[in-house]
Parts: sequence; C-alpha cells; structure tokens
Amino acid sequence: MTEHYFSAEPATAEKQRRITVELAGAEREVTVASGIFSPDGIDRGTAVLLREVPKPPAAGEFLDLGCGWGPLALTLALLAPEAQVWAVDVNERALDLLRRNALGLGLSGVRAGTASSVPDEVRFDLIWSNPPIRIGKAALHDLLRTWLPRLREGGTAYLVVAKQLGADSLQRWLAETFPAYAVDRYATEKGFRVLRISPRE
Repeated sequence: MTEHYFSAEPATAEKQRRITVELAGAEREVTVASGIFSPDGIDRGTAVLLREVPKPPAAGEFLDLGCGWGPLALTLALLAPEAQVWAVDVNERALDLLRRNALGLGLSGVRAGTASSVPDEVRFDLIWSNPPIRIGKAALHDLLRTWLPRLREGGTAYLVVAKQLGADSLQRWLAETFPAYAVDRYATEKGFRVLRISPRE
C-alpha cells in the first residue's frame, strides 16, 4: 500500500459512494470514499465500541478522536443533539465526508477538523475513539498524552483496541502514564478490548 488512511491528503482518486449503515439504532445513509479508514462501512472495532459503551450524557463537550467518515461522531450527535461533538482526524478527505454526513443528517453540533481546530481551552465530558494504532506506538502515545489530559473531572474516555494489536499492553501503559486516572477494561468482544479511562475523584 503506497499510502495509509492517516495521510493528510490521500493521493488516490476520490471515489465517493452512498451506503446504508446502522447508527443510533436506525438505518442511515452516509457518504464514504476511497483513501480513508474503513471505506466500506463501520469497521469491526468501531462496531464493538458502539455496542458496548453506555449512552452519552444528554449534553456536553464530546470528542471523537480519529473520526474517519464519522460513525462515532454521528452516533454521539444523534444520541445527544444538545452536545457539541468535536471530531478530529488528520485525513482531510475523511473530515470533508464527515461534514457532509453531519449536514445530511441534520446534525448541527458536529465540529470536524484537525487537532489545531479544537480550542485549547475546550475540556471534554466524553471521548470515544478507535485510535489509529498503526501510526506506531510512539505516535499513538503522543496522541493519547495530548488528548486524555483534556478530560474534565467526571469525564470518561472509551478506547477500542484489538487484542492482537496490543490492547493489553496499551492498558498497562495508560495505567502507568496516567496515575491520576482510573484505567480498566470495560468490555471484551470478538478479539477487541474496550478500555475506560477517567480522572480519579
């Protein structure tokens, strides 16, 4: 593969298409394209996260870290229309698709952009993420060191990671790196772990 889905500007030709997926308990039409993560629908890890996590609060500041075309951000916005949902990715094509999908579903609370588009003062009540494990351990750790400290007191992050891609070692690293946070395995399903991270009271 000459490029990865985490390229900022994919070199492959953009071939958009409409697909039907289940989001927030109903079938929805969304637009996907080549050159992004999971262009054929909802990937297995994201599907596990969506099945396992509790419903979000009715309102607040939420973050989808590594949003792709948007299954997590769109679900958050559908379930909590009063919330502000920040969706972050490096892939501009994916961000454009998410903006289109949010507009098509009438979700005005979704803010899709790169990391620099999120104001420094924003703190999150909830983070949902299928993090980009394949960017490498050092880059992944830097990503988590950047965003997890922005959890508000009482906030929670849920990360889904495949066991074969190092979920258990990542859980240990999180516990060691964030001693002021509670870190546990919230759920296990089909070879994936859902990790829960929250500031200790």
